[in-house]
Amino acid sequence: MKSLAMTIATIWRLSVPYFRSEDRWPGRILLAAVIAIELSLVAIQVILNQWYNRFYNTLQDHNWNAFVSAILFFCVIAAVYTVLAVYQLYLNQWLQIRWRRWMTQTYLRQWLDSANHYRMQLLGDAADNPDQRISDDLQMFVQYTLTICIGILNSVVTLGSFVVILWRLSAEAPLTLFGVSYNIPGYLVWAALIYAVVGTTLTHLIGWKLIPLNFQQQRFEADFRFNLVRTRENAEQIAALGGEAAERERHLSRFSYVIGNWYALMQRQKQLTFFTQSYSQASVIFPYIMVSPAYFSGAVQLGGLMQTASAFNSVQNALSYFVSSYRNIAEWRAIIARLTGFEQTIAAGRAAAVSPPAVEVTSAAHDAVVIDRLNVRLPKGEPIVVADAITFPAGGRVLVTGPSGAGKSTLFRAIVGIWPFGSGRVVIPTGAKVMLVPQRPYFPLSTLATAIAFPAKAGTFDNRKIAEVLAAVGLPQLIDRLDEEQHWNRMLSLGEQQRLAIARALLQAPDYLFLDEATASLDEPAEAALYRLLQERLKGTTIVSIGHRSTLAAFHNIRVDFTLDHSLYRVREAPLASAAE
Repeated sequence: MKSLAMTIATIWRLSVPYFRSEDRWPGRILLAAVIAIELSLVAIQVILNQWYNRFYNTLQDHNWNAFVSAILFFCVIAAVYTVLAVYQLYLNQWLQIRWRRWMTQTYLRQWLDSANHYRMQLLGDAADNPDQRISDDLQMFVQYTLTICIGILNSVVTLGSFVVILWRLSAEAPLTLFGVSYNIPGYLVWAALIYAVVGTTLTHLIGWKLIPLNFQQQRFEADFRFNLVRTRENAEQIAALGGEAAERERHLSRFSYVIGNWYALMQRQKQLTFFTQSYSQASVIFPYIMVSPAYFSGAVQLGGLMQTASAFNSVQNALSYFVSSYRNIAEWRAIIARLTGFEQTIAAGRAAAVSPPAVEVTSAAHDAVVIDRLNVRLPKGEPIVVADAITFPAGGRVLVTGPSGAGKSTLFRAIVGIWPFGSGRVVIPTGAKVMLVPQRPYFPLSTLATAIAFPAKAGTFDNRKIAEVLAAVGLPQLIDRLDEEQHWNRMLSLGEQQRLAIARALLQAPDYLFLDEATASLDEPAEAALYRLLQERLKGTTIVSIGHRSTLAAFHNIRVDFTLDHSLYRVREAPLASAAE
């Protein structure tokens, strides 16, 4: 019961925000319409239950006129039922897509909020495969929530409607055993209740393991799919290394988890299906067994027998909803657990950015980036870099040097505000635009013009301006492809991608530009040409570069060096002349 209460509370927490959102009125109206139609369908079932009595009595009495009247009445009821069923499905699907759209927008906003997706990865990303959570789990959550909740509503209303009928019919068709009638009030209701309770209990005992198995199956399937995508994204490197056999083995290893868990699911579902199918087949004849003695004793007519059997089946099906829908409920529980884990990881990533100790990135009315008592750490707390009283003045050209693995890139991440792990403060001039260009830049799947302008919206820069900067960075051959949509990270060499990243920086014109080995894949003449271009076009921009080539010293007037001090790297200003040594 405690687990059930927690599950209901979680479903409520996940579901209610939509019906309180800006889209709440369309959602509420659609939900009310779906519920109203469902209640109407139950009412039609009650009407048909009474129709069974009249219809089968006409057959028993050979009453042709009453038979024709009953058939015509059924045709009208069936037509109404069909129309209601069609529109219930249509409105249900309409509600599903609106609800899913709102939840997708909400989860994307939380996941991609202020580098939260990056912090989630740094923390270990307990919510594996966010893409699956947002694309598949949200869709299935909305679908199962509506399907199961409407099904429960149907069962409750059906139970309330038919219990009264079945109780009355129990008096009209008393329990008869060996020719002796026993007056047990509502005995058919109690029989249906006992039958359903026994079935529900046994179903749960057999099938409860489906919940963790479904959770694992979704995880393994997503991991396998993600690794296939990784192979596609890195096809060139894999082909160059001749790594196809190793990749195939790695994929098959991942797929083995899918297969192993699938076999466990098969075994458990086989056991559950054995019971549920036997249960459902027995439920077909069970009401006739209960009522047939009264029929053969002459206490009720054929119509009464069929009405009683129909009412008994309605009550028994309502009470046995848990049995018939157990597999869907198990999958639903697994989806709820995955979404809950995703929300918890989002919250952990958000908390990491603000919970002390954390690197504080603030703004102030001055003209320099100032690093004050900064202690950068790994997510688990191990120290990496210590920096204090470091200043990057407006318009300065700063070269950051140090051995590989010293933490230079991590320092840049802390400065731009995406690495919160540590303590200390970074002060950015108020209103200043900061841009970090990594060694391997990112380009979205879009037209080349949109990819270069990223993260600005498409159309922010006209094609004439983009073409001009492409020519300036040495890529005039791409000008005719500005409207072509491609996977540019795959289509272009790393050197071409780095030129495009410099073109992006020229378009964005930030106040502070951090280059994390952003030209390392270019030869020295090409690198020098791009640095001269940056100096000419971004005269007021502070450029801070990480680099290992001595030739970079000619394009900078300040040097910051990483030096090892008792197993910890410290950042200090150093004479620029030593950069060329």
